[in-house]
Amino acid sequence: MKKKVVLITGSSRGIGNAIARKCAEAGADIAINYRRAGGTSQAAGEALCREIQAMGRKAIMVQADIAVKESVKKLFQDTAEKLGRLDCLVLNAARAPFKPIHKLFERELKQLVETNYMGNIYCIQESLSMLEESSGKIVFISSLGSRFYNPAYPLGSMKAAMESVVRDSAETLREKNISINGVCGGLVKTDSFKVLRQYWENIDMLPEELFVEPDEMADVVLFLCGPESRGISGQTIVVDKGLSNTLFRTSGK
Repeated sequence: MKKKVVLITGSSRGIGNAIARKCAEAGADIAINYRRAGGTSQAAGEALCREIQAMGRKAIMVQADIAVKESVKKLFQDTAEKLGRLDCLVLNAARAPFKPIHKLFERELKQLVETNYMGNIYCIQESLSMLEESSGKIVFISSLGSRFYNPAYPLGSMKAAMESVVRDSAETLREKNISINGVCGGLVKTDSFKVLRQYWENIDMLPEELFVEPDEMADVVLFLCGPESRGISGQTIVVDKGLSNTLFRTSGK
């Protein structure tokens, strides 16, 4: 990844933070994105930025809400101006309440679609000129909610929609030499998992070996950003320690 530039949306914390660090360790310069100025996300992003710069890599912070098209334009303009190019775009940012779909307020429904579907497509659209120049790659971060029921996880429907976008875009972007794939995470131990466990009955009864660390997601993203993944196109790779292999699993088995 030496001399490559990677932009990760929503990268101040969680999986995005791990991806940024992993790509920097592999030699890439990093554009760190966070949604809201002030607060814990910006502070975490600034700490990550300093950490990456200490590795001898370039790192920039860009505040942008991907749900807003003009904000997305600024995100990519700043990346181009400060880092000069773009080789990999990682679509990691997500935002949604934990509640059943039929209980969503209108503002929550709009937020669900505008951030997790439209926002990702805005990012794809704005990235094309730079990624075409570098024969770059796009990686979308999905979750098992895209294919399995959870009573309080409306985000799953948007993840499923974006997995279809990954498949379709792989073909439409082929002529531009831009590849796109996805990584579908299982039970990843991040801040959002702490909230999810409040809505998923008996989740703590699952064996510890079925829980995924953010670094394990980052490893697969790094692979998809590199030349070794050249034979993979339009696929979503599941990283869940085998959790989805069976509907019944006895604790400790």
